[in-house]
Amino acid sequence: MPDSFRIAPSILAADCARLGEEVRDVIAAGADLIHFDVMDNHYVPNLTLGPLVCAAVKPHSSVPIDVHLMVKPVDRIVPDFARAGAANISFHPEATEHVDRTIGLIHEQGCTAGLVFNPATPLDWLMHVIDKLDLVLIMSVNPGFGGQAFIPHALEKLRAARRLVDAAMQRTGRPIRLEVDGGVKADNIRAIAQAGADTFVAGSAIFDTPDYKATIARMRAELAQVG
Repeated sequence: MPDSFRIAPSILAADCARLGEEVRDVIAAGADLIHFDVMDNHYVPNLTLGPLVCAAVKPHSSVPIDVHLMVKPVDRIVPDFARAGAANISFHPEATEHVDRTIGLIHEQGCTAGLVFNPATPLDWLMHVIDKLDLVLIMSVNPGFGGQAFIPHALEKLRAARRLVDAAMQRTGRPIRLEVDGGVKADNIRAIAQAGADTFVAGSAIFDTPDYKATIARMRAELAQVG
C-alpha cells in the first residue's frame, strides 16, 4: 500500500557542518526515517560517522534513526549505536562470524535488526534467519560511497526478496520491511517500489537539491502511482 512506503534520507550526503539543522530540515520536508551510514575503512573503503555523531544527531531527530553498519567486526560496536539512539541496526552477513548471534545481540540491545545484501551477495542467508529479522536491505550499489548509479539487476533481486519476505510474514505474522539503498531518485523510485521495496534510502537525490520538501513530494507522487 502506498501509505506504507517510507523515505529514509541518508545523512551521508548532508552538510556535516550543519548536521543537526540538516536532520531537522529533512524531517520537516517529510522524511520518515533518518538513514545513518557507518563505514570503517576496513569492510568498505571509506570512513564516515560513528556512535558519537549518532548520539549528537538523536536530539534533532523526531523520527527513528536507521543505522547501516558497514563495519567488520560488527558485534563490538552494536551496543554503542543502541545507546546512541539507533532504532534499527542493519549489518552485512560477511562482516560477522555468526549472523544469528549478531541478530540476537541487536534485539537484546532493544533495536530492530536488519540484514544487508550487497549486489553480489546471494539471498541464501535469508533461508536461515529471515524469521528473526525485522528488515531486509538490498544494496543497489556497491557500498562505500554515495552518489553512485542504481544497478539495474537490483530490481530482480528485490522481486526475489519480496517473495521471501511475504512468505515469512504470512508464516510468522511478524512485519518485515524491505529496504533499498543506492541510486534511488524520483526518476526510478516507482519502478523500485513495483519490484517490491517499501523503504527507500536516498542521499544525494535529496540533499543535493535546493528544496528537500519538493523532492520528497515528487518521490511520494511517484509512489502514489504504484498499483
